[in-house]
Amino acid sequence: MPHTFYAPDLAGPTYTLPEDESKHAVRVLRLQPGDAVELVDGRGGLYQAEVADDNPKRCQLRITAEQRVERRLYFVHVAVAPTKNLDRMEWLVEKATEIGIDRLSFLRAARSERRELKLDRLERIAVSALKQSGQAWLPQLDELTDYAAFVRTIEPATTFIAHLAEGERTSLPQVAAAGAGCCILIGPEGDFTPDEIELALARGIRPVTLGQTRLRTETAALAACHTVHVVRELV
Repeated sequence: MPHTFYAPDLAGPTYTLPEDESKHAVRVLRLQPGDAVELVDGRGGLYQAEVADDNPKRCQLRITAEQRVERRLYFVHVAVAPTKNLDRMEWLVEKATEIGIDRLSFLRAARSERRELKLDRLERIAVSALKQSGQAWLPQLDELTDYAAFVRTIEPATTFIAHLAEGERTSLPQVAAAGAGCCILIGPEGDFTPDEIELALARGIRPVTLGQTRLRTETAALAACHTVHVVRELV
């Protein structure tokens, strides 16, 4: 199988890999002129290409075929309070990208253990997962945002909050079956506070349940993403 490279700024019949990718392609992968490779731009474009110039600093590729992949008819958005252990968020970004999430937002909630988050490494992990899984669309990763501010910007009719507090909740599969997309709010390890839950409900955001078991934050976020996919593909 040809090696896949990420080419977000691809335009025209040729593409020159960045220096680090050029070195990897020529010195590590031993690619030579005429060898076949694949490119993905993260915006729905998949390209077949071949090596035109195996310069280890400026490896040039020639596009031979192009395929456009349209977005799905439904939009999957998960907003999650990141865990203290960054490895768990890296795992979430990787697996959610593989499954096919459209947008992943990070929330600073009252009980959040992580108050700061740098997206650079998470974005690199998303790109790697994109290439590995054959996805055509790179998910949007949002900077860490205060929960209250985020809730006020999201569309209430298509947003749902998964919490563990007492009260009536609808199963996520039931509500995910309708509409062109949805956003699911996932709280920190200590769950959303009563005030945060009340704020969401007051905005018209509906409470949902992901099942009978208590899930870790990153597991709940991935389960929400996968649940929406399964339900929508059965509609």
